[in-house]
Amino acid sequence: MRNLFSLSLTSTAVLALGVSTALVEVATPSFAQVPTQTPEQVPALTQTPGPTAAPTFSDVPADYWALPFIQGLAAKNIIAGFPDGSYRPDLPVTRAQFAAMIDKAFQRNPVRQLPPGGFKDVPANFWAASAIQRAYEAGFMAGYPDNLFLPNQQIPKVQAIAAIANGLNLTFSGSPESILASNYTDAAQIPNYAINQVAAATQANIVVNYPDIKTLNPNKALTRAEAAAHLYQALVKLGQLPPIPTNVAAASYIVGGPGSAQQATTDILSLAESSNNFTTLLSLVRAAGLEQTLKQSGPYTLFAPTDQAFAALPPETLQRLQKPENKETLLKVLRYHVVPNQITPNELKPGELQTLEQKPVNVKIDPTSNQVAVNDATVQANVQASNGVVYAIDKVLVPPDVSLAPETGAVTAARAKRNYIAVGGNIGLGGNTALGSGNFVVTSKFNIYRNFSFRPGAVIGDDTVFLLPITYDFALRQTANPIGGGTLSLSPYIGAGITVGAGGSNSGDVNFLLTGGVDYLLSRQFTITGAVNASFASDTDVGLLLGIGYNF
Repeated sequence: MRNLFSLSLTSTAVLALGVSTALVEVATPSFAQVPTQTPEQVPALTQTPGPTAAPTFSDVPADYWALPFIQGLAAKNIIAGFPDGSYRPDLPVTRAQFAAMIDKAFQRNPVRQLPPGGFKDVPANFWAASAIQRAYEAGFMAGYPDNLFLPNQQIPKVQAIAAIANGLNLTFSGSPESILASNYTDAAQIPNYAINQVAAATQANIVVNYPDIKTLNPNKALTRAEAAAHLYQALVKLGQLPPIPTNVAAASYIVGGPGSAQQATTDILSLAESSNNFTTLLSLVRAAGLEQTLKQSGPYTLFAPTDQAFAALPPETLQRLQKPENKETLLKVLRYHVVPNQITPNELKPGELQTLEQKPVNVKIDPTSNQVAVNDATVQANVQASNGVVYAIDKVLVPPDVSLAPETGAVTAARAKRNYIAVGGNIGLGGNTALGSGNFVVTSKFNIYRNFSFRPGAVIGDDTVFLLPITYDFALRQTANPIGGGTLSLSPYIGAGITVGAGGSNSGDVNFLLTGGVDYLLSRQFTITGAVNASFASDTDVGLLLGIGYNF
């Protein structure tokens, strides 16, 4: 960052906040002088709560936008309230008061010395004389021409931001004009002297704009609430205070901060691709074919498990999810992480959110820490995208009807032995052929490609009928046994094909067949199957098939 204090003393006097003489033209006529305050009237110097207290103020309610900033600084004795218990958050801040706040907030080594005699409008017995000297010598603030400091003049917001940027030696990357234009609708109102400093403070996430994050109001008088917000963010930058949690409303006013709702230009999928924390999630999204969904306009809310969250699962679980035959289970799991609406951090409330899987997730917010949890997963951070918002979570969310537990030996065997031959019976539900009557059945299943199987069979009777369907087999899933406890390993299927008559008056008849049923994995070697079959000819024949098969 440029050092604006390098101007020759022969060409200009010491300048306010390290700026050019243009500051005098902007600031001096814009703000009226206010009466000199006594130490008792300056809370930053006189009212000091206990070292670990986070005091409350009578005029700062729980839903006040700047509450976390104010309480955070008050707990550090950087600011405090008035004797009547108020904070007066909307009261304008004078240059002397801001110097006192800076003096409390930062312990920086001097980078220059105040000339002998100091500023001629700051007498030695002035309540903030020492704070003004230290704020000047640390590089935060400076004076006006003619050796003036104007301690009782209200400080514009842009001067306060520039002071912080100068004192912390903040720098920026890229074009400062582009940074300001992309973040502020009133960027043209920023004085030339402060362009570099405001750009640097913006990139450092120090600027806080309320109520509109895109409106800086650079020449408006800084309020006590705004002073607290900017000093808090500066201490976050230095690592001396924790960031405001993203689910707290105050975070949404930090320019460029993770909790802000500024319009982003990157979609959810691209954001995940640009991070190193979601590689496993991305591989599963691709395996499920959901890339284009997360690129659509939405908006969506994605609860995104980090790589560490997936690493906590058994390795075989991830491998199983990525197998083609388990695509339906994978889709269920991924859809359970997506809410078909944008829920910003300040909109998150305790309760249920309906997901794309048509199963709700439960949002919980700790009233003490404001920590957000979704089911049993903790929200770690959030990022705004052009088509929604992404919340990083530390656990994988599992729909209530899906189990990611390691497979039993029977399930593992069934995956290795995906074929069977079965015998059983047919219960006729109507029709003229053997399919519509009670008869003996032979059936089978032969996997032909991924989730597709050929299931030839025969209903043997006076009018024997061959069944020749091809079915789509849904993923094998484990569900709770409603009778004896434990789990049931079930794989539903649906399909279509033909029936061929092989006896009696229907010999040689070929008709359309619809089938649907479920395979129940009984053990490593045996499967129970049940299906409803319907053959459509001049009369519809319907039968219920029940059988037990040997797996191979």
